[in-house]
Amino acid sequence: MSRHPQLDLQVAYCTLRGAEPVHDPDFNTTIQWDVPLLDGYNWVEIPNRGSGSDSFFGLYNPGLVKLIRTGKFDAVLCYASYRCASFWLAYFASRLSRTPFIFGTDASSLVPRDASRWKFLIKKILWPFLFARADQVIVPSSATRELMLSLRIPPERITLTNYSVDNDWWQAESEKVDRHAVRAGWNAKPSTVVILFCGKLQPWKRPMDLLQAFARLHSKDAILIYAGEGPLRPLLENEAVSLDIADRVRFLGFRNQSQLPAVYTAADLMVLPSVYEPFAVVVNEASCCGCPVASSDRVGASRDLIATVNPGLIYPCGDLEALAAILRNLLARPAQLPELGRAARQRMATWSPRETVAGTVEAVGKAVKRKRR
Repeated sequence: MSRHPQLDLQVAYCTLRGAEPVHDPDFNTTIQWDVPLLDGYNWVEIPNRGSGSDSFFGLYNPGLVKLIRTGKFDAVLCYASYRCASFWLAYFASRLSRTPFIFGTDASSLVPRDASRWKFLIKKILWPFLFARADQVIVPSSATRELMLSLRIPPERITLTNYSVDNDWWQAESEKVDRHAVRAGWNAKPSTVVILFCGKLQPWKRPMDLLQAFARLHSKDAILIYAGEGPLRPLLENEAVSLDIADRVRFLGFRNQSQLPAVYTAADLMVLPSVYEPFAVVVNEASCCGCPVASSDRVGASRDLIATVNPGLIYPCGDLEALAAILRNLLARPAQLPELGRAARQRMATWSPRETVAGTVEAVGKAVKRKRR
């Protein structure tokens, strides 16, 4: 964005979590990403007077008001959640400054992660009002766009700014990987099919579904890799023993960004069984590394990035036999896996930061034009 000729970008961070070490309760470990996050653009940290917790006053950055009121910006894009105080500080500061305010969501359903009925009903009532406040709604996927349309947000007020990763970096790092050496470290033969789960070992990711579906294959020609950490790890390890497949399951623990290209490149297939997954940029990352992805139908990226490669790689969430059937079919014809990997990588050619920035410029242009009119 900072290099685009139509944008003069100023980023204001409400928190530097991830760029600075922080304990991530979902990963159950301290996280600091080991790739540059703050280089190449103008940014400032707005002091957080809140608790830092996942609550309304977890992010409370009153300095946003002065920044927006005095900054003479043409538009404000807000990526903070409406569930925190800083979102509303930015919203009201923009309104007082008569500055277009652009925001969105990555949700593809009104159903919350905990499937709470009362939260669903509140969203159903309040979200049409909430997103009508945006001068332009930005959405990261076609599934989110359909959700906004179902809330009666006019289509001309919705812009796709697709969730993307640095495709060039992932592809370049993948090309450096010694695939055979990485697989040898997992005791995987050249003919072994390596199936990967990459993410937090949390209930909503449903990693147990993959373990149990894998056990149904009764195959000695495949191994299952878990790259990630979380509270379900002991349960998964015990279940692998109970299912008598512990010798074919590997737990790598948390893997930082610089380590993931090797994991994706050495795997033959990644599976994402989540029941709640607004998008899942791990699909982007794996696809850039030539690793095809199978997922449940609750994964936001499934329609845009997986179905376009092969719709047969998507199954109904929780249907273990359907997932096992996908794995069984691929194991029966392992030669199709490299073909799917090439197709996945090719898909990313038109789902990149280039399209993200173009969508952002379009959203800003529409919001500014509408506000002036």
